[in-house]
Order: sequence, then C-alpha cells, then structure tokens
Amino acid sequence: MWLPLVVESQLTELLNDRVRDVLRVKFWLGLFDQPYVPDPAVADRVVRNPQHLEVALRAAHESIILLKNEGAVLPLRKNVRSILVTGPNAAETRNSISRYGPSNLSVVSVLDGIRAKVGPDVQVLYTKGSEFVDAAFPESEILPVPPSAPEQAELDKARDLAKQVDAAVVVLGESEQLVGESRSRTSLDLTGFQLQLVQAVQAAGKPTVVVLLNGRPLTINWIDRHVPAIVEAWFQGEFCGTAIADVLFGDYNPSGKLPLTFPRTVGQIPFNFPFKRGSQVPTEKLEAQERRTMVNGALYPFGHGLSYTTYRYSNLDISPASQTAGGTIGVALDVTNTGTRAGDEIVQLYISDDVTSVVYYETVLRGFERVALKAGETRRVRFQLGPRDLMLLDRDMRWRVEPGRFHVLVGASSEDIRLTGTFEIRAKGGAR
Repeated sequence: MWLPLVVESQLTELLNDRVRDVLRVKFWLGLFDQPYVPDPAVADRVVRNPQHLEVALRAAHESIILLKNEGAVLPLRKNVRSILVTGPNAAETRNSISRYGPSNLSVVSVLDGIRAKVGPDVQVLYTKGSEFVDAAFPESEILPVPPSAPEQAELDKARDLAKQVDAAVVVLGESEQLVGESRSRTSLDLTGFQLQLVQAVQAAGKPTVVVLLNGRPLTINWIDRHVPAIVEAWFQGEFCGTAIADVLFGDYNPSGKLPLTFPRTVGQIPFNFPFKRGSQVPTEKLEAQERRTMVNGALYPFGHGLSYTTYRYSNLDISPASQTAGGTIGVALDVTNTGTRAGDEIVQLYISDDVTSVVYYETVLRGFERVALKAGETRRVRFQLGPRDLMLLDRDMRWRVEPGRFHVLVGASSEDIRLTGTFEIRAKGGAR
C-alpha cells in the first residue's frame, strides 16, 4: 500500500522507537553479552520466590467481588456437616493457566480449595452437573435444544445431592475455549445447561452460592433474582480455589469492585461506564409507559462490590469552593467501618460537569482509594483534583478546563453515591 513520504517517515520513527525500548531492556539485562545462563533453574527460583507467590495470592483475594449476599448466606460456617460443590468450573483448572505464561502451574481448583478449607470432618460431595456447552453449541445460542438423556441425568444427580447437604456451591462461568481472542458470542447468557443446573440445585431448598469464573460480564438475571449469594471471581490463577474458599468461609473479607458494567441483556450493548449524557437513561427517569416497553439499568453497575461488613461515609470537605482553571481542588471525607469485622473499602470519587460546550460524559471516575479498617475504625481519605482531571476535548480538538460548576460524588460504586458536593471553576475575569 502506498503511503505519503511524511506518514511513512512517522511510521518508521515510531517503529524504531518501539524496537529501541525492547533492545534497551535487553542491554540492561546483559543479554547481548551473555545470552545463555549456566543454571536455568535459577530463573525458576526467582519467578516463584515466596514474595511473588504472596503477591499472586493477594491479587486473587483482592480481585474477588461479592455481587450479592441476601440474608447473610455468606460466609459459610466451616462446621457444616456436608456441602455440595458442583458446576463445570468446580474442578476445572485449565482456565487459570495462561497460554502466554507458565503452563505447568499446579492450580488449586475450587473443589480442592473447599476440601482443604473444611477438612476431613465435613462431607464434601461433588458432581460436575453440566458441561460448559451442549452438543449443539454454538447454534444452540440462538436455537436452544433440550438436554439429552445423559445431560438430564447429570442435572437430576446434582438436584438429588443438593437435597442431602447443608449448603451448595455452584461454580459456573466460562472456559478457555469460550472466552479469549476471536471468541465473540451472540449472547451473554450462561452456555450449555448451566442455568438449568443452578435451578435444579436451588429447587432443593438449601442455602446456595453461585461462584462465577469468567472473562466477560454475564447476563445472570435469574440467578440474581433467585440465588441469595453470588461471587464473581474471574479467572483466578494458581491460587484460584484457595482464594475463593477463603472468601466463602470468611477467612478473607471480599473487597473487590467491578471494573465494568454487567448488562441485563445484550440488547443494551453498548452499555458502559462512563457514558455520554442521554445515552443511558436511568430507570427512575423513564415514564411509566417506557418502563413497560424497554429493559433499562445495569444488572450490576461499574464499581459495585459488597463486603461482610458495612461502611459509613461522612464529613465531606471540598476546598477551595472556587478555583482557577490551573489550580487544584482538595476532597476529603471520613470512612467508618460500622460492622463487626475488619475489611477494606474502595472509596470512589466521581465528578460531573454541570454544562459543557460539547456532549460529554454524565460522570467520570477521577480517583479511588483502598482503605483498610478495623471494626469501628474511622480514617480520613483525601483526593486531589487537578487540571487533568477536569479537562475535556472541545470542538476544536483542544484539551481545556471549562469554567463552571462541577459536582463531586463519592461512594461505594458509580450508583451507590454516599456524599455529594460542588466546586466552581472561575472564568478568566469573571463568571461563566
């Protein structure tokens, strides 16, 4: 393809710049002086040293999100007499091994993590319950098929086992064959007969927890409506089952927040945060007739995530109340752990500009802070907003801070706002 000389020159310079970065690191490491090491096993000891493994476990813990916990079903008691663990992801480990990283890791499955957590005195029953997909997939996404005799027998087995235990953990989601590069889908519903599996287990009437291992948002409307506890764990890595069991049985208080939005249906896509004004009308602003004819609102909004304790936000201070376009604004507030156990709260700071010269976002995230609090403890959390936080790209494609009133919204998610306030950016020489 022919390119103008100027563009070709720019591309050449860009390519040289990127290659230069790679070569610079290799020079730093001495790879051009000694490309081969005498003892390759040394690299394994560096990669898997205790500090690195500790970070991996911490990442697994902190990425787990408690989506729902109705009736305080979680955490489960460790002295339950029996528990059923079922679902296609219950004993699965392949989804935690990256094709771009080590492939010989000894991943802890959710089933093994629960067994290790409760010990030999608790009876842990297991059946797969269903495969990730049915025999007709992917056509079954648009033309569903009934379970075959063997598939129905497995669903019935899970239902019968659920009747025999004190609690059930159903581990659903996706496999490495369902999510990844070039693996788009026509639906965000659970594949195969996973929904039928959780319905069968839930029908047994025992406390039921759904754990999701997946790489994209899923439209789990029935589960959200009927299952009391839902845990989003993503693809956890080596310590998958260990971290999830720690959360399920209360040895780790979940603190993760959603970095994306869960829609109710693919018909809402694109459904995202942040969003432009008017593109996503909140349900409470719809007329009665509109509410009957459209699905609106998120299943779980950006930033959502629950805890085993509760937090109170108070004493918001915004200073100064008026500032120039090049100045900074300080935002401070108190966060109190009002529950009975220690936990981490991720405080989220959003801002919204009253009037903009171009169509801009309704609200934008401009800061977040993880705060570790003991039961009853209060800490002061501080943010600072600078020009980069207030800028927008105007109609002339220039980044600028426009004068006017800004709203500050602080809360536990993009929709769970606890404190609000305002500040003014002054125009040069006067008001806006």
